[in-house]
Amino acid sequence: MIEPLYRAADDRYECGMCYRRSGRSGIVLPEISLGMWHNFGEINPLDRSKAMMRYAFDHGITSFDLANNYGPGYGTAEETFGYVFNKSFRPYRDEMFISSKAGYDMWPGPYGNWGSRKYLMASLDQSLRRMGLDYVDIFYSHRFDPETPLDETLQALVDIVRQGKALYAGISRWPLDAARYGFDYLRRHDTPCLLFQDRYNIIDRDVINSGVLAETAESGSGFIAFSPLAQGMLTSRYLDGVPEGSRASVGKFLRREQFTPEVVASLRSLDEIARGRGQTLAEMALSWVLDDKRVTSVIVGCSSVEQLDDSIGAMRRTPFTSDELAAIDIYARKIMASPL
Repeated sequence: MIEPLYRAADDRYECGMCYRRSGRSGIVLPEISLGMWHNFGEINPLDRSKAMMRYAFDHGITSFDLANNYGPGYGTAEETFGYVFNKSFRPYRDEMFISSKAGYDMWPGPYGNWGSRKYLMASLDQSLRRMGLDYVDIFYSHRFDPETPLDETLQALVDIVRQGKALYAGISRWPLDAARYGFDYLRRHDTPCLLFQDRYNIIDRDVINSGVLAETAESGSGFIAFSPLAQGMLTSRYLDGVPEGSRASVGKFLRREQFTPEVVASLRSLDEIARGRGQTLAEMALSWVLDDKRVTSVIVGCSSVEQLDDSIGAMRRTPFTSDELAAIDIYARKIMASPL
């Protein structure tokens, strides 16, 4: 059976998605980006992945966040993206902002990990083949490499941009001193860092405490946040403890032991605040991150169109009152103080 041609929704830029400028650049991104870390790999139904990607684009999400080892298994999220892109999105390539990254384990041997020039360049070539693209819009160093000289990693990013394989360079999860050096190096080599990517949510504020978020803004780079829902903890799924089949029940990213009675009580209190705002807990958690104007976009994952729609619901938000922010801080500190 021949698959019907996909035509993007005519009102995709008129359905409520908001866009923010990335630092001191010409790029604006949707406040919500689609992350393809999990649920888009070889073990996931292709039709479901396609439906989520199409739903995202039809609702103004132009930013798709990938990396070489996303899946599972490694590389298969990019393969999924490439298949759907070729079947659905190729006519819309210039409306899309597509990323890839390299820095974590990808293939065996000494050249398939970390931050060497050889690894970064080989990885991007492989990613472009998997996705069927001539270039990505941004290519990130996915993590700080304490062994490779920073100049080698950064010059590889510069040269990748100069070769036209990426339009912009980015950095992900570098510590403050290395990030400061990286921002300066890239700027001096006429390839300013477009985006710094790191974890940021109600119960994980390390980017504030470390000074990384402030340094990113000062450098003129944008900031894109991942894990805004704390691996699903900041959703309604755990308000009555740990359900079977959830991430916490499996114990890979969340652990059952994290959900102590005190933590569950604090999550319920956060949910009450959200309901008082006319939001779900997930919507409020996304709204809270986006309330920080230094944030360009938040990356959301999903396993269904319904989950994605819940995240997009964060666009329907009202400003936080000072009382709401104070109450959120109280319950967030209780969760953060949990020994687990």
